[in-house]
Amino acid sequence: MGVELVEISAERMVGRMPVKGNTQPFGLLHGGASCVLAESLGSVGAALSAGPGKIALGIEINATHHRAAADGFVTGVATRVHGGRTLVTYDIVITDDRDRRVCTARLTCMIRDAG
Repeated sequence: MGVELVEISAERMVGRMPVKGNTQPFGLLHGGASCVLAESLGSVGAALSAGPGKIALGIEINATHHRAAADGFVTGVATRVHGGRTLVTYDIVITDDRDRRVCTARLTCMIRDAG
């Protein structure tokens, strides 16, 4: 998928992904690829939030696709909106190279013991 992490912290994750290679048959960014980017960013952030001896498991994702992207890169910014002991939630905004919103997603992860 070519996801590249640009900024990494429990509070905010930034990553980018090429449109090329992640398209549906009409040559536009596949909605599922946007979800992969969103979940990748939120899951890494949630794992950092969980801390040592804990794991983060995605339990819910939703996405609204606002516009198509046909070339270049898309960039996702995941912002933690809730960081509890058992649940962590991120809002993820994905934009194109012209800073136009392509997708808005939300990911919730459950935190549990690793063992």
